Amino acid sequence: MLQPKREKFTKNFRGRRRGMALRGSSISFGEFGLKALNVSWVTAAQIEAARKAISHHLKRGGKVWIRIFPDKPVSGRAAGKRMGGGKGEVERHVAVVKPGRIMFEVAGAPEHLVREAFKRATAKLPLLTKMVSK
Repeated sequence: MLQPKREKFTKNFRGRRRGMALRGSSISFGEFGLKALNVSWVTAAQIEAARKAISHHLKRGGKVWIRIFPDKPVSGRAAGKRMGGGKGEVERHVAVVKPGRIMFEVAGAPEHLVREAFKRATAKLPLLTKMVSK
């Protein structure tokens, strides 16, 4: 699964999840893109599941680019643990996805095939999406 090789700080604050995507909001590599319509944290497992859904449906018929990377560590504590004792250990890494962000791009496949592949990938993601073309 995707995660950073090394980090300057191992634990992060949660941050604010508001506003539109400033960068990564236009198609750069492929012909079709999967664009986010709302804000969410997308985990590394969800990115991998969506990537598998796209590439499996395309059947080696096109090239897929992943435009998001889970670089934010999310810490957590056990459910029965009492208060205090500091911040919990890093459980997973997430990518902060804002509205307008292109998450996946595809080139070299027909539109009807890409549309169905993106539909299957959206089922694996925790946010609303739409397909955009160049």
